[in-house]
Amino acid sequence: MAVLFEELKDALNAQYAPDSSDVCIPNRMEVVSTIRRAQAVLFPGVYKRMESQAEDFTKLNLELARQIALAKRCDLTSAEELSDSFMRKLPALKKILLTDVDAIYNGDPAAKSKTEVILCYPGFLAIFIYRVAHLLREMEIPYIPRMMTEYAHEKTGIDINPGAVIGESFCIDHGTGIVIGETSVIGHHVKLYQGVTIGAKSFQNDENGFPVKGGKRHPDLGNYVTVYANATILGGDTKIGDGCTIGGNVWLTSSVKEGTTVIYQNHE
Repeated sequence: MAVLFEELKDALNAQYAPDSSDVCIPNRMEVVSTIRRAQAVLFPGVYKRMESQAEDFTKLNLELARQIALAKRCDLTSAEELSDSFMRKLPALKKILLTDVDAIYNGDPAAKSKTEVILCYPGFLAIFIYRVAHLLREMEIPYIPRMMTEYAHEKTGIDINPGAVIGESFCIDHGTGIVIGETSVIGHHVKLYQGVTIGAKSFQNDENGFPVKGGKRHPDLGNYVTVYANATILGGDTKIGDGCTIGGNVWLTSSVKEGTTVIYQNHE
């Protein structure tokens, strides 16, 4: 076996030549562990602690610092400073997460308790991981935010890019199949049902025909907006005004004034 591997090694490695920035990358399993420790630290009365609360806090800080050091290719001291900064933001993060819990609990008659929302609802799990990842993204930490939200995608079927900006009191009901693109901006007290896409309408291509990176590609949703199941809203110039209701199966590529209700009509 060893001889066979040596014979094939160069050919196998030649299939993908990593960029210099890819030489050191975070460990996915440790990133998942970081998510679980964050759950225990932020909701110690709900999630079973892996250690004592103080130990969970300390280990979250250390685990995150190790992963930041790999992601940014920096020394551990610099990474620990970034991790300390993240930890100091946790009280404010929890305050926002509690508004999300309230929004889901108050918006779903099937929810028996807020504890049930935190423990059982895939929508809240996806929001929780998104908010942790978004905070790290704001701190310009590479890799880790996307690894976190793709783990949430894998577990819940809800795909929220960590670059999206989402206000407080965010409610995802059922959730499976929801997609929220990188440059989306969503206000407060917004509710999305399963299958909703907040996506890009088209991509600008470079001279080689490849999509140009960056730029505003995804819609903005105002405050107190409700989007029902399987609606699709596309385009960086598309703005949904405050208080709008977008019905199920609607396809939108243009802006909607505040207070408008848009429904699907079959013209066949």
